[in-house]
Amino acid sequence: MKKILYIPVILFLAACSNKPKDKKTELADLKKQQAELNSKIAALQTELGTQDSTKGTDVSAITIKPGQFTNYVQIQGRIDAQDNVTAYPQATAVITALNVKVGDHVSKGQVLAQLDNSVLLQNIAQAQAQANLSNTLYQRQKNLWDQKIGTEVQFLQAQTQLQTAQKQVASLRQQADMYRIVSPINGTVDQMDLKLGQVASPGSAGIRIVNADVLKVKADVPESYSSTVNQGDSVKILFPDVNDSLTTKVTFAAKVIDPTSRSFGIEVKLPHNSEYRPNMTAVLKIADYSKRNAIVIPVNAIQKSDEGDYVYINNNGFAKRKNITEGATSGGMTEVTGGLSSGDQVITEGASELGDGDKVKILAPVK
Repeated sequence: MKKILYIPVILFLAACSNKPKDKKTELADLKKQQAELNSKIAALQTELGTQDSTKGTDVSAITIKPGQFTNYVQIQGRIDAQDNVTAYPQATAVITALNVKVGDHVSKGQVLAQLDNSVLLQNIAQAQAQANLSNTLYQRQKNLWDQKIGTEVQFLQAQTQLQTAQKQVASLRQQADMYRIVSPINGTVDQMDLKLGQVASPGSAGIRIVNADVLKVKADVPESYSSTVNQGDSVKILFPDVNDSLTTKVTFAAKVIDPTSRSFGIEVKLPHNSEYRPNMTAVLKIADYSKRNAIVIPVNAIQKSDEGDYVYINNNGFAKRKNITEGATSGGMTEVTGGLSSGDQVITEGASELGDGDKVKILAPVK
């Protein structure tokens, strides 16, 4: 009977416990739980801090020493010959002789190929014969005129006929020169686009001559650098194909911006080197900004946040966050224009795992 009486009481208590708590009671419970969690967290942090106080986070750091900083504009160019020309025929005719082949060294004015000018040679011979006759008549008329024999008109006619005949011969000889392909420079035959018996015509095909003894690097620089890249600037040139490099000066910088590419051309003369060849790739690093006593740090030491860029420095064994102002970046190094001073130890490796005030241990030698 007692058991039966207990059942309603138990059900009544269970129903009361399932009633939703009022908001004030629920808030009080949550605050109590929060206080307990904060107490546990603080205890754990204290325990971990005690454990880390003797060790700290392993990091690497560098000591800032002001020095020279140079920013480079890197662009790609190619080697070109100072003299790189193609000799074309100036008349339409059959090629009767090729006097050179690819690889031959030629001199300025040397005849590279001969075109058929047989008809023109006959015309020259006839004109020369006429000129010889006119010269004979002139000499006789002049002798008579010197002796006061004959009229002045006869003398002048003979003189005019001789001059006309001589000009005719000279004109035909100039035409004959157009039937020869002549080298305009000293150099080496690099390409031969003509064949014996082929009908050549102006501008269709020719013989390319390259003077590989005088080479230069040509490149196009974006117009955004027009105020910083100028003739005389220092430039470092890398030649990946021959694993070579050199430092020299920009010998020419165009003043006109190309309207299509929005760039301007530069040239750098090269010293003689048998490994350099026209059209070889070259990488140019042009110094467009330089500063003495600059503070420079590795790019990977810089961290970013909504409040700005910052770094951690070693402050007597503890990480200290310092906001910085950056300048130019070149070669993996960034110039810092504000926020750091000479002698600061900037943490480079391991900085991403740090918080302000964390214990640190410098592993790498401080430089």
